[in-house]
Amino acid sequence: MSIAVFNLRPVPIEGPGSLGHLVALSCGVAGTLAFVAGQLVLARRGAARPVRGVLDVVDLVAIAVAHGAVALLLATLLAEIFAPGFVGASVYPLSGVVLAGAVPAVAAYLTFTSATHLSLQSLAVVLAAFLSMGVLTSTITAGDPQWWQVHLSELGTTGDLSAFAFNGTLVVAGILVTVLARRSADLIPSPVPNGLERVRLCLVLVGVFLGCVGIFHVDTMFWLHTGVASGMAVAFGVLVVRIRLWVPDFPRSLAWLGTGYFGVVVVLAVAFAVGTYTLTAVELVAGVQNLS
Repeated sequence: MSIAVFNLRPVPIEGPGSLGHLVALSCGVAGTLAFVAGQLVLARRGAARPVRGVLDVVDLVAIAVAHGAVALLLATLLAEIFAPGFVGASVYPLSGVVLAGAVPAVAAYLTFTSATHLSLQSLAVVLAAFLSMGVLTSTITAGDPQWWQVHLSELGTTGDLSAFAFNGTLVVAGILVTVLARRSADLIPSPVPNGLERVRLCLVLVGVFLGCVGIFHVDTMFWLHTGVASGMAVAFGVLVVRIRLWVPDFPRSLAWLGTGYFGVVVVLAVAFAVGTYTLTAVELVAGVQNLS
């Protein structure tokens, strides 16, 4: 593909028409197709999770997109990191051909391996990597370098690649959270009637609200955006407070850890309200804690 696109010419590392962009797009496509191929292999072996309805199809599409996006975003970030270290340098034709073929091949191999060994733990890792790299890519490519002086959601209002990366990341990540919520809650035994259903509901609400944050942009739908963002925090807070009542066997240490996380966010929110902390910092801390 590199030969067809660049015609054996030296090309820049990053930027429009660069090797970095070609490799990133190739990694995204290769990663998505490799995930589909991995699922087909599992289906032929009879080891794939049964697809029982529309929600299962949406789950598989979201997971495939997330795998491809992780590959694309990682290649993009690598190009963004290397480019400042080689200002003005170009990639020689032979090196470009090798890189354009080797990097997507590695991405396809890793994604295929992930698809054929998919578990809740690995899916959680994919979610964390996808959300982290998506937001990081958005911050690096933001047209306004002072976006952080407003809030994190400012990244989704610019109408450029940065906004697409930010909003798209939140939407797909929200779907992945609901996938994890629906699949993982059954693994936690609870003698409390409807206890698991309440846990699942809170987690699903977190995922739905997270996706809606990417759909309802703060500059055009401020109250909807603020409402779903606040709803996400409320759903997480209710889960943290009630988890031991709904699931008595839930590890006490994890319950206290979740309570501590939520308490830190509340303290930082109060600090923002009195003007001693920035909203962006509060959002970043809350995001990192939710990932952990």
